[in-house]
Amino acid sequence: MAKTEKRSVAGAARPATSGAKRATGGKRRAASGTKKLTGEVGKAVGAALDKKASEVVILDLRKTPAFTDFFVLCSGQSTRQVKAIADGVEETLRAAKIRPAHVEGYDRAEWILMDYFTFIVHVFTPQTRAFYSLERLWGDAERIEVSESSPLPAP
Repeated sequence: MAKTEKRSVAGAARPATSGAKRATGGKRRAASGTKKLTGEVGKAVGAALDKKASEVVILDLRKTPAFTDFFVLCSGQSTRQVKAIADGVEETLRAAKIRPAHVEGYDRAEWILMDYFTFIVHVFTPQTRAFYSLERLWGDAERIEVSESSPLPAP
């Protein structure tokens, strides 16, 4: 397994590469220390942060043999907050006419998975996130830390 590459960014971030144009709106940014998220992934991250999601991380899976381009991982402190985060992400993306292909785990609300084809949003309770440890399972993916205090660009 390759060493996990970490990057800390202001707001949310994504690498400036040509893959996943639909998920990023096809925009490229010049290489710099911090990059802003754009497009659908950025809207999902912004919506999660608006609902006070914690430990927001993006895994860039484009250089791995994965079935999607990005994982957006975040946590809520209770099942009620997990549902609120998932609802916020879905409402924000639905307003942009983006609907999930599949939603899993909403009733129990310990791990809600929302599949948007080019990216998947995972919303966990802290205990469930620690137990399944997706960051460890996808250790070959580039890990992009999202700073909760920095603002995201307007959609």
